[in-house]
Amino acid sequence: VSEKYKIPMVQGGGASDQIFARNFKYVFGTLAPASNYFGSTIEMLKALKTPPKTVALLYADDSFDVSVAVGTRPMLKKAGFDTVMDERYTSNTSDFNSLLSQIKSKNVDVVLVAGHETEVLNFVRQAKSLAVAPKMYSFTVGVPSEDFRKALGKDADYAFGMTPWLPTPALKDRWFGDAEQFAKEYKAKFGYDPDYHAASGVSDVEALVQAMEDAGSMEPQKVRDALAKVKFDSLYGPIAFAANGQINLPQVVIQVQGEHLAEVYNAKGFVTQPKYPMPAWNAR
Repeated sequence: VSEKYKIPMVQGGGASDQIFARNFKYVFGTLAPASNYFGSTIEMLKALKTPPKTVALLYADDSFDVSVAVGTRPMLKKAGFDTVMDERYTSNTSDFNSLLSQIKSKNVDVVLVAGHETEVLNFVRQAKSLAVAPKMYSFTVGVPSEDFRKALGKDADYAFGMTPWLPTPALKDRWFGDAEQFAKEYKAKFGYDPDYHAASGVSDVEALVQAMEDAGSMEPQKVRDALAKVKFDSLYGPIAFAANGQINLPQVVIQVQGEHLAEVYNAKGFVTQPKYPMPAWNAR
């Protein structure tokens, strides 16, 4: 619709590589490419004192999660990991027993799951029920969300995830001051902490405002052309769209550590010692 009517759209909800491979000129996105979601996680695995050897890659059959898998395979191979499972499952599935049984029988070190939050919740609950505890599991969604951690309680401990954004005072803009201040105001209004989806949504609006100011106009074509050239600091991070309309902020590896969501690994290396390997369920 945006392309048909030549109306620029900035969105923070779609990260699938398929969106940005179609040569759209009016679609811009502030989420990192799905194909690189596990990039920082794989770098962290390589940097561990005792790196794992085997990996299971599980992914839902929607376009986003397929894009994640397509990008993850070559990164795992290049890093030297043995992908002993590469399994696609039906979106919104509630039964992971068969996949978990395979993970257990193959004694997989690390499990990477690209799916939806409800699926991840079921995966963790069933992993506990079947006493499946690999050295590590990491999920594309859920871990940054307060709702996810509340739903699992103590069972969320040890789970790894990723986020392109954390509410640090180092991220500044001219509207909220900085990301930390934004997070405080957000929680005061809505009653829960914002995750990267909220920050990405704010940066969508900021990008449009910045583009309209740069263009000196609200005429759609002029705003679109300004968006293609826009470059500014937002509370989400630096905004500058690539030729395909997407930005590529690096993912930060995070982990649930007790009641705390810890920043574990970023582009500079380890920030916090990871809780690794994950212990057996009956040893927690």
